[in-house]
Formats: sequence, structure tokens, C-alpha cells
Amino acid sequence: MRTRLIPAVAVILLLSACAATTTSTPTVPTVSDARPLAELDLLDAPRDYVGASTAVLGSASIEPVTGAAVPVLPTTVTSHDLDGDTEVTVKTADAIIGLDISGSIGATLFGLGLGDRVVGRDVSTTFAEAEGLPVITSGGHTINSEAVIALRPDLVITDGTVGPIDVLLQLRDAGIAVVFVDTDPSVEGVGELARQVAAATGSTEAGELLATRLEGEITAKVAEIAAIAPSAPEDKLRIIFLYLRGSAGIYYLFGEESGADALIESLGGIDVAGEIGWDGMKPMTDEALITANPDLILVMTDGLSSVGGVDALLEAKPAIALTRAGENKRFVDMADGEILSFGPRTAAVFDSLARAIYAPAR
Repeated sequence: MRTRLIPAVAVILLLSACAATTTSTPTVPTVSDARPLAELDLLDAPRDYVGASTAVLGSASIEPVTGAAVPVLPTTVTSHDLDGDTEVTVKTADAIIGLDISGSIGATLFGLGLGDRVVGRDVSTTFAEAEGLPVITSGGHTINSEAVIALRPDLVITDGTVGPIDVLLQLRDAGIAVVFVDTDPSVEGVGELARQVAAATGSTEAGELLATRLEGEITAKVAEIAAIAPSAPEDKLRIIFLYLRGSAGIYYLFGEESGADALIESLGGIDVAGEIGWDGMKPMTDEALITANPDLILVMTDGLSSVGGVDALLEAKPAIALTRAGENKRFVDMADGEILSFGPRTAAVFDSLARAIYAPAR
């Protein structure tokens, strides 16, 4: 899996460098309702709904595990470097930084109960508990080595989706323990991420507790969504994930193994990018989009704002306007640091998206 994802990592690093670092105000209606999904005002025919909506997390807080033993160090773990596995010894973990493009590692550290040891964050680590931490990525998701060194971390955990990779290796050469984790952007990968991050911090017991809890929460949420989503194949929403950066003229479709496929399937939809054989993250083509003909398009909030909103997007890209989603202006957006976050907030992300998809504000 790692070798297949390397090109995608390079692509998304390029995309992120073009992204605005400020947070834009959503331009479409928001969706927020604390009732269980089954008690919402659900759409009778989700494929026919007209209009856009924004998915909003009910709570962005991270609940740490309780009752776990304190970290046991030193420990030696396998670091899944992009050019091959290597053994890394972690002597201390009093000052930790987690780095990845979705903020999942930072969230996992807090979920393990290690938040008081985290000294810096990437731009995607956006939950409330981490707000006061210094940001050590710049230009989107590019590591600022000077900012990292200034924080004097003794452990950096990453998955290689934030770079340049040479900077991470330089940090290791400087005596900082750098551990690469290797998990899929998927439902199954959430528990494995908890276990690998925990192993790197000497917190194996906490990792197992967190993994078990998250796996249970996700399984229950996927079942809850399945109970309200159409079950007949002809009624299921055909969904595609579109990455937008209007200022740079970037329009990418996310396909198989990008994380978008797992997200869409968990939401009870049909991943039409996978259906047409689209893998990884590639520039959108008019032919691919028209062939896919989605009912609904998932986007990041800042990405949608960068193109001027739904109407401006449809005007700029007539091929999107020709799809069912374009005709119905059926877009659902969610904050950039949340929508593809496979970590402690996964079940909450699924819940929020399901509300925006199946019970939008009307």
C-alpha cells in the first residue's frame, strides 16, 4: 500500500502548498442537530434533493482514554519510512509533535491522554484542545524545521504526508526520534493508527484501549447511518469527492485508496470514482466527471470558498453543471481539517456528514 500511495502523497503536498492558510466562512447553510439520526427530519428521496449544506461537528473535542498505565520508555519500534522499515529507539516522550495532512496523529496523541506532552501542531490539527499550540507547518503543509527545533521535541510521529521528507530525516540526524506510522486512510486504519502511535510513545495499553473504543464507536455509527440511508442500489446516493483550490486552478477527483472511498461507503453512498476505476488523487477531467455523474459532491469548506461558492464553481466548470449534482446544486462541504480525518473524531465526522446528507436544513 505504501508504494502505491507515494505519488498521491506528492500530489497532495503540492495541492496543500497552494491552499490558503486562513479559514473561510461557509457560504452555504449549516446543519446541526443533537438528536439521533433516526429522529431527524430525513429526506424521502435523497437523490432528488436540491441545495447545498455544510456538515458541522457537534463537538470537536477529543475524549482521552482513562485508566491506562503511564508510558513505558525507552522502547524500540519499527518506523515505516517511505524507503523501507527501520528500527527507531524512543528514549523519552516528554515533548511530542504529530504531523500528517489530516491532523489524525495529533488527535490520536490527545486521545491517548498525551495531550500535555504535545508541544506543536500541523495546520490540520484544529480541535479545541490543540488551539493554543504553535503551528510548525507553513505554506499549507510544509514543515518549518526551525520552528520544530525551537520546540525541542524528543519525538516526532508522522505518516509521510507532510514534508519535505528530507526535513524529517534531518530532524532524526539532529537526534530527535522520528517515527513513521503506516496506516490506511480507512475505517480499519483508525484502530491501527492508535496502536502504532501508542507503541511509539511507550503507551501500548492506552493504544489498545483507544483502538477498541474507536472501533466500537465507528462500527455503531456506520450501522446507525445504514439504518437511515437508502438500501436499494438504485436509491443510494452516487457520491464523489472533489478537491478544489480555485486560486491555483486546481480541481482533483479523489478515488480509491484516497480515504474518500472509505468515507463515502461509510456514509451509505456509492463511490462513483471507484466505480469508473479512478484511483488515488488525479486532476479532474470533464469526461471522468460526466461519466461518473454523481448525485452529490463532497468538498472541503475552504476549497469551496476558494472558487467563490457553488454558483461560481458551476459557471467555471460547465462539466460539473451537467451532472445530477450540478443540476441540483447538491454539494456538502466540511472543514478541511475534519472531513478526511481518520482518527478519534471519525465517528463524529461520519455523524455530521450523514446529517448534512440525509437531513439537511430546509
